[in-house]
Amino acid sequence: MAHQLEQMAYVGQTPWHGLGNQLTHHQPIDVWAQQAGMDWRIESSDVSYMAQNQRGQNIIMPFEEQRVLYRSDTHAPLSVVSQRYQEVQPKEILHFYKDLTEQAGFELETAGVLKGGKKFWALARTGQSTALKGKDVSNGYILLATACDGTLATTAQFTSIRVVCNNTLAIALRGQASSVGVVKVPHSTKFDADKVKQQLGISVRAWEEHMYEMKQLSQRKVTQTEAAAYFDAVFNNTSLSNTEQDDSIIQFYRNVATQAQNNSAKTEPNGRSMSKVMRMFNGHGRGAELSSAKETAYGLLCSMTEFIDHERRAMSRDHRLDSAWFGAGAGLKQRSLEQALRMLT
Repeated sequence: MAHQLEQMAYVGQTPWHGLGNQLTHHQPIDVWAQQAGMDWRIESSDVSYMAQNQRGQNIIMPFEEQRVLYRSDTHAPLSVVSQRYQEVQPKEILHFYKDLTEQAGFELETAGVLKGGKKFWALARTGQSTALKGKDVSNGYILLATACDGTLATTAQFTSIRVVCNNTLAIALRGQASSVGVVKVPHSTKFDADKVKQQLGISVRAWEEHMYEMKQLSQRKVTQTEAAAYFDAVFNNTSLSNTEQDDSIIQFYRNVATQAQNNSAKTEPNGRSMSKVMRMFNGHGRGAELSSAKETAYGLLCSMTEFIDHERRAMSRDHRLDSAWFGAGAGLKQRSLEQALRMLT
């Protein structure tokens, strides 16, 4: 089975994805770099190609518009980029948190490398923590990640993690739906850590607004009909009116019954996944019986984030991590949040 995780380190309890080397608390950056597989540099070389001259002799020709990026330790290639490309070094991602951990009470919790060095990240706890009713606690984090294969700009992202199930959810800033609470630095621009931190200076407001919305969701009771309509809207990107919801739930439970009788039966798109999250919502998910989640819109959202982080089909746990934070899973979480917040209007 192909794995994307090169190496990873963490402190505290084993992360939700169950991967990595455990460290004791408050280790220096150099230790983190070594144990997280980030103790190397991105080097570059101009691209050349081999051709033949008129006499059939092989000649090396330069292609001055492009460079190849490679690892300093293994010399393994990472990507081919333009001369304008501004790479961000693995240790820069870790050093971003140095003054935050020393002066602002942050603590690094995980850091690591994916896809052989093409993508790397660090996640730090901010010290912010809020409990909903039923002692349902969420903690605040900042995720900083980058890639050198064209799949990700250098991205700083507020994230909340629900303690009872370790579900992760990107924090959306009110009035900034287009940015989804993210500071992105394209690789055409030099990464300036201090400037990014200035843009992240709204972290207290962002956290308070996020948890206010989660509290509202935890107070919004939902019916089984509304739950089925919600999961259909999230998975199939539909928008159901009230008159359509009755038909939706009838069809939904017909599909559940069909699958119970014959697992190979053809069902509606994403029917198997929808059945699973409905079961998780109805008491089988982690923390589903807490008063904050039981029969509430917050419970719907938590069922989705748990499914994406822990249950969604993936080639391996590290593929699931990559998707949940950076790929299709992250997009599905965002749609889950948007659909849940619509239930408040």
